[in-house]
Amino acid sequence: MAKILFIVSGATYWVLKDGARWATGYWAEEFANPYKILTDAGHEVVVASPGGTTPNVDMMSLRPSMAGGEQAALDLEGVIRDAEVLRRPLKASDVRLEDYDAVYLPGGHGPMQDLAYDADVGRLLTEQLQSGRPLAIVCHAPASLLSTRIHGVSPFKGYKATGFTNEEEQGVGLADRAPWLLEDELKDSIGVQYSRGPVWDPYMVEDRNLVTGQNPHSAAILGDRLLKILA
Repeated sequence: MAKILFIVSGATYWVLKDGARWATGYWAEEFANPYKILTDAGHEVVVASPGGTTPNVDMMSLRPSMAGGEQAALDLEGVIRDAEVLRRPLKASDVRLEDYDAVYLPGGHGPMQDLAYDADVGRLLTEQLQSGRPLAIVCHAPASLLSTRIHGVSPFKGYKATGFTNEEEQGVGLADRAPWLLEDELKDSIGVQYSRGPVWDPYMVEDRNLVTGQNPHSAAILGDRLLKILA
């Protein structure tokens, strides 16, 4: 069985451009669905975060209106409650990538606050890309690619990728308040070949060992893809 590293945001808020703090964390669906898919298949998941901070679920992602209904919200909550690995994360600085068969990053707005600027995360992503082993990143978590830049240049430049769209950020009412928009930064600061699907529809892009998903509904298809790659 494989061992998969989940690199999860430890942020509890996102500072907006007016200085306001927007309560956030990781998005429930984006952790829980791949976690359940992989662990139900017998694989082991280990969680790491910047500084070993205990990840915080964005409570908005557990609202029935956001989770796809009352039962779906309860199911997500149950997976997160039973995931003991969330309570004892490794420090990103202590991770030895050779111990893992794949790396996965769930989103939520949390990564916009911490993963985008964390040097240890940048190092891990760069090493994982170079290793040829699977690297899967969903929704807002591609913000972490910003931390891979050295002298303004990222090893992910030229890769095909996706991530949370400007239109989807507008849909949640934060595009005008955000200090920066993920879609714009992926194109302009990283230089990926960005593509997207319809708003809120599952959409996945695969380029060599990098697999990215556009939005929360893309997390399950990334989990399934990892399962097939690791088989």
